[in-house]
Amino acid sequence: MAGFEIAVETTADDSATLRWNGALPPASLEQAVSAAADDALIGRGLRRLEVTRPADDHAARRALLRAGFRQEGIRRQAVARPDGDHDDMIIYGRLAADQVRGPDGFSGVMNSALPRKRLIAHVVFRDRAGRVLLCQTTFKTDWELPGGIVEPFESPRDGAIREVREELGVDRTVGRLLAVDWLPPYLGWDDACELIFDGGTIEESELEGYVLEEREIVRVRLCTLDEAAELLTEGAHRRLTAACTVGPGETAYTEHGRRV
Repeated sequence: MAGFEIAVETTADDSATLRWNGALPPASLEQAVSAAADDALIGRGLRRLEVTRPADDHAARRALLRAGFRQEGIRRQAVARPDGDHDDMIIYGRLAADQVRGPDGFSGVMNSALPRKRLIAHVVFRDRAGRVLLCQTTFKTDWELPGGIVEPFESPRDGAIREVREELGVDRTVGRLLAVDWLPPYLGWDDACELIFDGGTIEESELEGYVLEEREIVRVRLCTLDEAAELLTEGAHRRLTAACTVGPGETAYTEHGRRV
């Protein structure tokens, strides 16, 4: 179409950027982007092709995904809008080695663009009196259960065991799932899902043998649920209470600690 130009500009190390000016109907834009990418990565033997587009350019972003580009990141408020405000720039990349077509290609592309939720795995350890083990951390004022963020490709149970080992210096088995909670945004974090596992019974004397991760954990203590209310956020206390009061074989589902 007249007025539309698309170009591949080689940078370095067998890489290039893809740019275009003008507009095309969605189907034609998808064809143009796909053809230019195939020519660069297959025909010219380049290793990597990169594109940045404004977040509100939905037609271009759709065309890039359909052409096998994967969303790689965001340059926040990097482009000025006509109204004087700023918009994000979305970074897309396609490698010559990427699977582009077929089910694997589709899944890989969509995996890069669809939302992902942070997953947290915590563990409830209780003594014979029912007191719960809590950790005072170095990075916030409220306390929390042992545990933390689950790593990519790590199961929640394995993540809980690893975090306990890293934070307390002990290897513990993890029992059944007590609660699943949705957490709203907090302290700069996006929302997340938290799984709370049963860690079984411990003795207060064991605490002296814990080797605390000094960069994260200041100290630990056993608390009643009433005492925990003074140390936890309201949502965390509701979540802990739900986990500690489930019946045999039951798992509580909560949102911000409230049963749904």
